[in-house]
Amino acid sequence: MKTLYFDCFSGAAGDMMVGALIDAGADFGKIRDALMSLGVEGFDVAIEKVKKKGVMATKFHVNIAAQGHPHRHLKHIVAIIEKGNLPESVRAASLETFRRIAEAEAEVHGSTIEKVHFHEVGAVDSIVDIVGAHLALEQLRPERIESSALHVGSGTVLCAHGVMPVPAPATALLLKGIPTYGGTVEGELVTPTGAALIAQLAQKFGPQPAMTVNAVGAGSGTRDLPDRPNVLRVMIGETAGASGATETITVIEANIDDMNPELFPPLVKGLIEAGAKDAFLTPILGKKGRPAYLVTAMADEAAVAKVADALFRGSTSLGLRMRREERICLQREWKDVSTQWGAVRVKIGLRGGIAANAAPEFDDCARVAEAAKVAVREVYDAARAAAVKGEWINA
Repeated sequence: MKTLYFDCFSGAAGDMMVGALIDAGADFGKIRDALMSLGVEGFDVAIEKVKKKGVMATKFHVNIAAQGHPHRHLKHIVAIIEKGNLPESVRAASLETFRRIAEAEAEVHGSTIEKVHFHEVGAVDSIVDIVGAHLALEQLRPERIESSALHVGSGTVLCAHGVMPVPAPATALLLKGIPTYGGTVEGELVTPTGAALIAQLAQKFGPQPAMTVNAVGAGSGTRDLPDRPNVLRVMIGETAGASGATETITVIEANIDDMNPELFPPLVKGLIEAGAKDAFLTPILGKKGRPAYLVTAMADEAAVAKVADALFRGSTSLGLRMRREERICLQREWKDVSTQWGAVRVKIGLRGGIAANAAPEFDDCARVAEAAKVAVREVYDAARAAAVKGEWINA
């Protein structure tokens, strides 16, 4: 299974994450083109190789014209991201990151997500960091993401509201349920942006898993630390799941017989956005013969609390059940095929290195079909036929 591991021994920030992912193989040119499509004036991005305590790393720069850092509400950030020419998965993931930050800020300030001012996080550089990180991950396409415990630093940090302890209040909320530690390094090592991204992306926290590492990347922070390189390291490789080994997953379920059916689609969407690997509905007959639905979500251990919270917030359920199960996942890889209407990604399932199945990416098929004014099924069938024949563009 293609796994990406974040090694946060010097903390985590958005620019460090983008730099590390580019250093590990993401295409900076494609990321820059997508970022420029956001329609925000007065900024550009660049990368350079730097040395931190003898370690070479990639520094991701967001260069902003002298115009200050405007305070934005969530609706303004949503409008910027929705305007950009971004893959739908990147758009949705970026909006989810900002939703998490908005919820943390709202709780800190006793406000609502609609009224929260984003201050530093609302600045252009943070919008670029968050969208840039998701663009890089879309290119690298890890099947699983894990992270070390986060080194948060110590002391205080100067924020828009004054001097705050490290980690800052919103950062501390974003890191609930995630292993962190302090230490002797003075200052903020984990920013709100870094905390939100790691909390959203990582499915498990702990030591590096047993894996065959194929790529290593280091993303540089701005500061120079006294006792260590100020870098975020990523390692990408194949874990034991590549041969079809078992792994553990938590199944979360609830029976619901008193909810407006129109609310079920957003409930399922909310479970996925909270970190569920899958979520679905099963029609059942409840007590006294009443029609009901069994809501099922599957999540890794690190996401269980957030998925359970999303189920309670999005439904009328007063309780849920959880159990641990074993599952086998095929190794997956992505390749592109060409159809007469355009290129389509295909997801290939491998067992023992041998292809067991291949499925065209539906969103790609729908996009190509809409542009060509043809039926989605025509594009899907053509892409599948090309995959069966092994006619890969990127073979």
